Amino acid sequence: MKYSTLGQSNIKVSRICLGTMTWGEQNTQAEAFEQMDYALDQGVNFWDAAELYSVPPKAETYGSTEKIIGEWLAKNARRSEIVLASKMAGPGEFVEHIRGGQTRFNAHMVPQALDASLQRLQTDYVDLYQLHWPERSTNFFGQLGFEYPSNKPSDLTPMAETLQALSKQVEAGKICSIGLSNETAWGTMKFLQLAEQLGLEKIVSVQNPYNLLNRSYEVGLAEVAYQEQVGLLAYSPLAFGCLAGKYLNNARPEGARISLFPRFDRYLNDQAQAATKAYVELAQRHGLDPAQMALSYVNSRPFLTANIIGATNMAQLRDNIASIDLDLSAEVLAEIEAIHQRYTYPSP
Repeated sequence: MKYSTLGQSNIKVSRICLGTMTWGEQNTQAEAFEQMDYALDQGVNFWDAAELYSVPPKAETYGSTEKIIGEWLAKNARRSEIVLASKMAGPGEFVEHIRGGQTRFNAHMVPQALDASLQRLQTDYVDLYQLHWPERSTNFFGQLGFEYPSNKPSDLTPMAETLQALSKQVEAGKICSIGLSNETAWGTMKFLQLAEQLGLEKIVSVQNPYNLLNRSYEVGLAEVAYQEQVGLLAYSPLAFGCLAGKYLNNARPEGARISLFPRFDRYLNDQAQAATKAYVELAQRHGLDPAQMALSYVNSRPFLTANIIGATNMAQLRDNIASIDLDLSAEVLAEIEAIHQRYTYPSP
């Protein structure tokens, strides 16, 4: 395994991060336990969860992923070997079941959400605590371009209040470091600016989508990662599994995520399908597994801190983790860029 430093912290994380959002929905507790055992034995010490999980979000499975991790931690005396991350849900109609819809990032809700996660996780602290998505209306969750928001600054929790609330939990020892998710370059820089101005905790990472069908992170946030040492935690590196090629030609494999939950269609538009077909054919020409090629590309990016992989079976997990050992040739990388020029940001 290869490792990175989490921002300006002293925390070392595996370049492959174990995603967990299927646990409690597509995966049973026993299957999740097997994944955790295997991943840690392979050197994957970085695990990412969220209070929202499992996915798709609903009241019946709210917090189930954290509970499963907590049961594993209670059974295994290996907490010190793991860099454990979780996330606090932001506002939205689809999370009305969380705290009765009270999902603002204010001084009252931050400790309430954190303490509930710690209880489910059966631990005294998380190594990384992230804001799952911004309070404000901006371009995330499948929106590429920015549109002027309907909400006013007075409707939102001040960012300074959020940062103060998080910093207080760091001081209390319940959080080691803080991060953002589904955030923009402006939002990231604003949090960094406030941290410097107010002497508060600096964010160490941004967890955003990044894959061969969506490289929009490169436009603004890649420079932020370099200049400010706030690296990318890349989620959906396989574009909901699409880059494995399994959904081409309208195929819907039994048990696959999009087969089960058709609303996850972000990467199924015509341009995205054409790009996916080109990447799969490229991999096949060079004798590569399409999924491993896509993951290896993400692994190789200089702004990457960790690549968050997810699997619903052990074969997928083994292959995904093994992508860390695949180095793409200059020829393959050049052909990837050629496809990217033809299909630039086919999916947001």
